[in-house]
Amino acid sequence: MAYYYSEPSRTFSEYLLVPNLTTKDCTPDKVDLTTPIAKFKRGEKSPLEIKIPFSSAVMQAVSDDRLAVALAQNGGISFLFGSQSISSQAEMVKKVKAFKAGFVISRSNLKPQHTLKDVLELKELHGHSTIAVTEDGSATGKLLGIVTARDYRISRDPLDKPVSEFMTPFEALICGKVGMSLKEANDLIWEHKLNSLPLIDDNQNLVYLVFRKDYDRNKEFPNELLDSEKSYIVGAGINSRDYKERVPALVEAGVDALVIDSSDGYTEWQAETVQYVKEHFDVVIGAGNVVDREGFRYLVGAGADFIKVGIGGGSICITREQKGIGRGQASAVQEVAQARDEYYAETGIYVPICSDGGIVHDYHITLALAMGADFVMLGRYFARFDESPTKKVKIGGNFVKEYWGEGSNRARNWERYDTGGKTTLLFEEGVDSYVPYAGTLRENLDKSLGIIKSTFCNCGSLSIHDLQEKARITLVSATSLVEGGAHDVILKENTSTFHVD
Repeated sequence: MAYYYSEPSRTFSEYLLVPNLTTKDCTPDKVDLTTPIAKFKRGEKSPLEIKIPFSSAVMQAVSDDRLAVALAQNGGISFLFGSQSISSQAEMVKKVKAFKAGFVISRSNLKPQHTLKDVLELKELHGHSTIAVTEDGSATGKLLGIVTARDYRISRDPLDKPVSEFMTPFEALICGKVGMSLKEANDLIWEHKLNSLPLIDDNQNLVYLVFRKDYDRNKEFPNELLDSEKSYIVGAGINSRDYKERVPALVEAGVDALVIDSSDGYTEWQAETVQYVKEHFDVVIGAGNVVDREGFRYLVGAGADFIKVGIGGGSICITREQKGIGRGQASAVQEVAQARDEYYAETGIYVPICSDGGIVHDYHITLALAMGADFVMLGRYFARFDESPTKKVKIGGNFVKEYWGEGSNRARNWERYDTGGKTTLLFEEGVDSYVPYAGTLRENLDKSLGIIKSTFCNCGSLSIHDLQEKARITLVSATSLVEGGAHDVILKENTSTFHVD
């Protein structure tokens, strides 16, 4: 006979935190959000910690090397998407590990035969006022010139005017050589009163740009996540099919953590993948996704360093709709966290858990942590930012960014489904969509962290562990949900807010 859960499957929106006493020394600036993402023994420190409990999802539309750098600069970790060739994913890892703060890979590039119209369109798309002109139009091509707003006048120059006729040519540029220090680059910028400095190699190929505004804005990132070699920490997603070829390449590239990307991780294929990684490499490996005690126990028994929780809760995920499997994210996190605590009591080994999906508002992140998650994984939240790899387009007068699921036909990431063999699925478990464009990662993340830290103080807590010990959580009724928002008033204007995930 089938087993029936006695409690309904609940989401984060069905809960609220009840305040505790906020003491005078409990202020947001004192809240420490450092959290482990790899298992450790009682009395010891986790071999891998992050400074904020944020990780980016293993998705084509979210986690590339640029977002990985931006998130690591702010204390979190990205898991580079695995639905690409082994060589290209390994190259992304290398780019993150080789990145130096202040040295930027050019994101706006054109060929000399492009026109002023192309310049204006690229500027509107990315918001960049400095455009590199390279022989092949790539970020690493032979540098032929630079275009800035000072090089043209929209009222005077025709839109079909070639870039080659108004760019500042290479011969007139001040350039640095790749390998120079950031201090040396900034000295050149100040000496020659430049807004930007291209760094080139011996063959005149563009490697980096260094901007005066970056030096002015922030010399250091206080929460940057670095390894022992002072390189940024980065993760990568893998699957349970080509892992014997993919994992060695990623480890050689310098990856710090791996996670198996799957809609359902309670499988023998995942156990075999974890066992292979633990037997052959000294690298953190996470597994999942699971939604109950049995799934947690099974993957921990295989040797997983952390467990990812959640099936069907993502904003672009339709697994529940298509297959009828999954569980409300709050219920899943609560049960897996309880299983984690039981395992810790029995063995003295603490296995962190990651809540993946179901986050709609910032306060849901705090609820997930209070319910036992050590960190969260977000897709839609990061897809909205400049640093995500997708296009920014204008629809109906508003800027949006493309966002699609790994289970969609667009991603064609069938390797994430542990069904055995090489079978291509005949149905989708994700959609292709847009999300409202929200600006830079830094400004949005600072706001989210401010909300989270303030809520910690309302709960009388200064750390994630403290919150999990002290949090008081209550179920809310449908009527309470209505009461919690603006009601019984006429709003002056329709100011839309961005949901998180």
